[in-house]
Amino acid sequence: MTPRILASTVGRILRQLRHDPRTIGMLVVVPTVLLALLYFMFDDAPALFDRIALIMLGVFPFIVMFLITSVAMLRERTSGTLERLLTTPLGKLDLLFGYGIAFGLVATVQAAVTTGLAYWLLDLDTAGSPGWVVLIAVTNAVLGVALGLLASAFARTEFQAVQFMPVVAFPQILLCGLFVPREGMVGWLHALSDVMPLTYAVEGLQQVGRYAEPTGTMWRDFGVVAGAVVLALVVASATLRRRTA
Repeated sequence: MTPRILASTVGRILRQLRHDPRTIGMLVVVPTVLLALLYFMFDDAPALFDRIALIMLGVFPFIVMFLITSVAMLRERTSGTLERLLTTPLGKLDLLFGYGIAFGLVATVQAAVTTGLAYWLLDLDTAGSPGWVVLIAVTNAVLGVALGLLASAFARTEFQAVQFMPVVAFPQILLCGLFVPREGMVGWLHALSDVMPLTYAVEGLQQVGRYAEPTGTMWRDFGVVAGAVVLALVVASATLRRRTA
């Protein structure tokens, strides 16, 4: 990767996002609205809201970023933009890491807004600092970006890109410990959840909910998710095609 080209790529993607109000609304407004709905759903059970809302602060960015980036990269291919870009000194890693950084910056805004709403308006209560929640939420959003870019390499249409959601995201959501504690899962499901990066993001958030200071488990989980982001981007660069046949 070349720092100058990488920075130029990040700037290009951010400018595109700035002129797309629907995407900005999807990124920032939708998670806050969904979180507010959760608050009213569990109005009579604040402890349950605290547990679920904390996890959703990591899951919502993951889902939204996966959808947006998988479709955005597919459009780059089908419109011929990717073909033109790759005839310049721009490398595949420059492009994909540029996406990761650009959407990571947007995710920081998204996570700050959503976390602020959760703590100061919806009375979310955790033992740990909101700052750690933002950090994990941003990392989880970038994970969604990386997996969305990887999935887009195997799609020919936008509809196919969206179809990867049940394949890539839903199993992770089901097995991350949100619905059933992982300790209570049968052996093969527990083993499957162990290889899914969203499991570690959720576990990291649960550590923030339980402990006032960062724990070794939280840092380990953060490292696993960050490593999964880098691995997904590298694999995506190896599978990225210029055109959709």
